[in-house]
Amino acid sequence: MRRFLPSLAALQAFEAAARHLSFTRAAEDLFVTQSGISRQITNLEVFLGLRLFERAGSRLVITDAGSKYLSDVVHTLNKLEEASIDLVRGRKTDASLMIEANPTFVSRWLAPRLAHFVRLAPEVPVEVNPLAAEVDFKTCRFDIAIMRGTGAWHEARAQELFAEELVVVASPKLIAQGEKRDRLDFAQIPTLQNASRPSLWLQWLRASGLNNDGVIQGVRFAQSEMLISAAVSGLGLAVVPVHYVERELRSGELHTPFGNPVRSGESYWAVTPERKYQKQHVRVFRDWLIKQAAITPFTTPLFATAAADQASDEGR
Repeated sequence: MRRFLPSLAALQAFEAAARHLSFTRAAEDLFVTQSGISRQITNLEVFLGLRLFERAGSRLVITDAGSKYLSDVVHTLNKLEEASIDLVRGRKTDASLMIEANPTFVSRWLAPRLAHFVRLAPEVPVEVNPLAAEVDFKTCRFDIAIMRGTGAWHEARAQELFAEELVVVASPKLIAQGEKRDRLDFAQIPTLQNASRPSLWLQWLRASGLNNDGVIQGVRFAQSEMLISAAVSGLGLAVVPVHYVERELRSGELHTPFGNPVRSGESYWAVTPERKYQKQHVRVFRDWLIKQAAITPFTTPLFATAAADQASDEGR
């Protein structure tokens, strides 16, 4: 008998339209026309004999039937994608440790330490991907994420790694190495802005209590990695999490003329979906991650950390 199955293209169109609540954005997502999305949705509704979307003025609203259908469709599409990826790479996704984190956190904190984990657990295939802006722990594919926040996520367990500390850094090209200042005049010295975290300067000012004048302004960058590169070049002052600039502070490319780091009020956490908490690879990595976060303060060179790790390994 022929299966009662809609086309894959129609399901993809439905999922994208439901996710964006917009045929136009769904079309951009799938690289098709808006009329193509509309046609696929109409065909799907005719096939099912149910309305999946309604119009409320200019807004697209998903129906109760559509909302119930969406959950199963997303799960099915994820499983199809997973099976296809497994076939291409020759192993099951469940055999890998899937990690997600902010790209700057990965490149500046996790990646320099990850070689140690690979040596300790060479049998664990590791995949690292950027963390999505919004995470649904019921359906996410990753096993563990490193996230910034206060530790409360629905359908997940979180273990604190370390408190976030913010610091203002400057290049010696902008302020002489070793020079200390107790007042910041935003009108007199250029400052750099982080578009992804626009409140960082205000957070730092409140926590540090430093005297300041003028209006916060300056060149804006979309990511912390860009911001740090600009600060190293001497373009302006930057307020950044101190663990992002370990290397530059050690090398002297950056220094801290406005004092020591201050707490932002948030922390970094190892966050595991509840349904994956007992997975063996996850337990091994989570335990390792917590130990790494506790080894040394950020002022200690990474090569010293690596040496301590090696000595610890040899002592086992």
